[in-house]
Amino acid sequence: MDRREFNKMLALGLAAGLAVPTLNRRSWAQGDAYDVPRFGNVHLLHMTDAHAQLQPIYYREPQVNIGVHAAKNRAPHLVGDALLEAYGLSAGTRDAHAFTYLDYVAAAERFGKVGGFAHLSTLVQRVRANRPGALLLDGGDLWQGSATSLWTKGQDMVDASKLLGIDVMTGHWEFTLGSDRVQDIIENDLDGHIDFVAHNVKDFDFGDPVFASHTLKEMNGVPVAIIGQAFPYTPIANPSHFVSGWTFGIQERELQEKIDEVRAAGAQVVVLLSHNGADTDIKLASRVTGLDAIMGGHTHDAIPTAVQVKNPGGMTLVTNAGSNGKFLGVLDFDVRNGKVKDWSYRLLPVFSELLPADPEMTALIEKIRAPYERQLNEVLATTDGLLYRRGNFNGSFDQLICDALIDELEADVSLSPGFRWGPSLLPGDNITFEDLMSQVAITYPSVTLTEMKGDFLKVVLEDVADNLFNADPYYQQGGDMVRVGGLDYSIAPLAASGQRIGDMRLNNTAIDPNKTYKVAGWASMQQVDGEPIWDVVARWLRSKKHIDAVDVKQPVVKGLEGNQGFVI
Repeated sequence: MDRREFNKMLALGLAAGLAVPTLNRRSWAQGDAYDVPRFGNVHLLHMTDAHAQLQPIYYREPQVNIGVHAAKNRAPHLVGDALLEAYGLSAGTRDAHAFTYLDYVAAAERFGKVGGFAHLSTLVQRVRANRPGALLLDGGDLWQGSATSLWTKGQDMVDASKLLGIDVMTGHWEFTLGSDRVQDIIENDLDGHIDFVAHNVKDFDFGDPVFASHTLKEMNGVPVAIIGQAFPYTPIANPSHFVSGWTFGIQERELQEKIDEVRAAGAQVVVLLSHNGADTDIKLASRVTGLDAIMGGHTHDAIPTAVQVKNPGGMTLVTNAGSNGKFLGVLDFDVRNGKVKDWSYRLLPVFSELLPADPEMTALIEKIRAPYERQLNEVLATTDGLLYRRGNFNGSFDQLICDALIDELEADVSLSPGFRWGPSLLPGDNITFEDLMSQVAITYPSVTLTEMKGDFLKVVLEDVADNLFNADPYYQQGGDMVRVGGLDYSIAPLAASGQRIGDMRLNNTAIDPNKTYKVAGWASMQQVDGEPIWDVVARWLRSKKHIDAVDVKQPVVKGLEGNQGFVI
């Protein structure tokens, strides 16, 4: 929806007593919704958080995406029916399926898979065809998330992204390949093809920039600056030894200086390519001036329309383009006399069955996968229920991993990271080794068994909850709650720090703060030895052969009456 449409619908909505304007209706017949008319003279295509998913997948959007304090009932913290109402979408449609979890299995069977780089390539070419000079931006988390990306140290995704035509990117999970590998890729693969930008990554000793801060492009006579913002909390959210010697951070003051610098150099459009997460981007947009847009990632939020954020210098658009190759954002600016006069934004779901596979990308993907096909296609088990990840609390695939850890390590409790990446599987699907790897493929996969007292277990949960539900988005790191097996608990997101977690029980018995429990986990921040998580879970699945519908352990959530990001 462009700004003129937005303002028109807003006026009509207010006249009718409605709080939020509707999206323009799209026709999906024969893929007509992909015929996006050209608008203006500056064109930016945006994808983010692909997590190395080269093939079409199923991906269920969350039913729990809680916004607290200023973020309550505001994009991206709307789920299910609340999201449909906010954006004027009808239940049972392709758009409703793309943006919500509602009737997920039936809708997935009806509308098919999403994403896949061969289908995404076709869409990129289609949109670019009437947009001269259009830039394709990637918000990071591109090189990690699959078996082949792990085994090739990201090379599969580097090759695919070059063929796709990505022009500019920033990073997060890329850094878990290690600083040497990242630098090698940038110097030997991306040079002359893709600009890797991150103004906020500095050398620890001298404060020198590690990467280019920005790139300046001319498009149809308009100078356009793209500034990069890598994930600010990389050394905290992931093991710091991967990026030893580098500092990160939000660096608001330095960003303002960079915006002023590129404006002084002649940039008429300035965009931040961000991996901050949506709430952080919205706060940042309210505090810095001179940004026309923040095109964001990290939190995997598919926001149907651009969020308009006021600041002392005017207004900044904030967008977020989902994850797993499921969406492509299209942002057009009409620039005249050196200033942005108008804009248009579309977030296009990538429905694989509506977009023919690009033959060249198909051939590359087949070549990438060929050496690994036998291992990828091994059937470990079948599932009776929907397996999914994504939501503030446990998903069914997360629960499966937690159950496997308890059984295989004879633990009392299991903890699994609140990762947001990972496709879904429908009831009746085989669980292949590739499917498992798409949930656990990381460079620090060791499984651990630790003795932990009950009071410390509470501290662990409280720390993660404070990260997720902190009132200040600058102190959020954009993950979800740690997934738990064996343990029941309650959570009060609006309570004070250290007071959110309660009612901790194991087998209906209250957790004793002084008792020691055996806790299984994986993805340690420390360098530890242990069996990789995929071997542990694969062994468990092979022994089961058949997985009944998973009983997902969800916490009892307190104090969220009226919160539209919460359905359990």
